[in-house]
Amino acid sequence: MDNTLLTVFIAVTAAAVVLQAAILAGMFFAVRKTTAKVESLAEEVKTKVLPTAELAHSMMLELRPKIETVADNVSVSTTMLRTQLERIDATLTDIVDRTRLQVIRADEFVNNTMDKLEETREAVQRTVVSPVRHISGLMHGVTAGVEAFFSRRRTRSSSNVQQDEMFI
Repeated sequence: MDNTLLTVFIAVTAAAVVLQAAILAGMFFAVRKTTAKVESLAEEVKTKVLPTAELAHSMMLELRPKIETVADNVSVSTTMLRTQLERIDATLTDIVDRTRLQVIRADEFVNNTMDKLEETREAVQRTVVSPVRHISGLMHGVTAGVEAFFSRRRTRSSSNVQQDEMFI
């Protein structure tokens, strides 16, 4: 039985080795087929993509000086623009400061003028209007007194006439 078991074991091992060889042969053919496809793709890339890449490279070599010139011009332009904006900012700041000062001066001028007008109004009130009111009141009083005086004479003479008429 020992011999039989050994024979079975050797047969199983031989079958496993043959199976592994078949698998390796299948993998070899699959890799060979894939390698052929990859080589054909690589050849296609060389024929189609590399000329385009070389064209792009040559275009970049031609355009590089132009791009550098544009970049330099943009740099100079931004520097000039920054300088001009700083000058405009300084000018606007100066204008705002001067305007603020002029507004303050105008406010002080208006306040002083209003104060002077108030003082003038008070002085006119004190020196002209108040005495004129006093004189006007005095004149009204005199006028009322004169009217009362003359109206009494009339009323006396008319009341005498009325009494005489009543008497008759």
